[in-house]
Amino acid sequence: MERAAVNPVPWSVEMGFNQGEVVSGHARTLYISGQTAMSGDGKPLHDDDMAAQLKLSIDNVEAVLGEAGMSFANLVRLNVYTTDVDLLFQHYGVLAGRLGAAGVAPTTTMLEVKRLAIPGQMVELEGTAVA
Repeated sequence: MERAAVNPVPWSVEMGFNQGEVVSGHARTLYISGQTAMSGDGKPLHDDDMAAQLKLSIDNVEAVLGEAGMSFANLVRLNVYTTDVDLLFQHYGVLAGRLGAAGVAPTTTMLEVKRLAIPGQMVELEGTAVA
């Protein structure tokens, strides 16, 4: 797989994401369903703790990638849904750090929503990966 960042303006790279990415030569695409702070047995964890929910949501994205034989290096798109953008930004370094350590800056959209499917959940991550 070859990736080429498309950034007509530089500000997004400073925030840890590309405006676009051209992906070529890939053979497989993984669409990752929204991942929240759920345990392996499907129980919601860390009620009202944004930092802990964000960390576990990222762990769950990484688990899906791993099960597909991929890693964060394959992540080209990440959608972030949250019930509180301001609170999420206070803990965004958790997400940016994990992606930065993998050397990726996937295209990203962040949206504040009224609520997520599971009461008490504050953040949900959905992605696309290619290999």
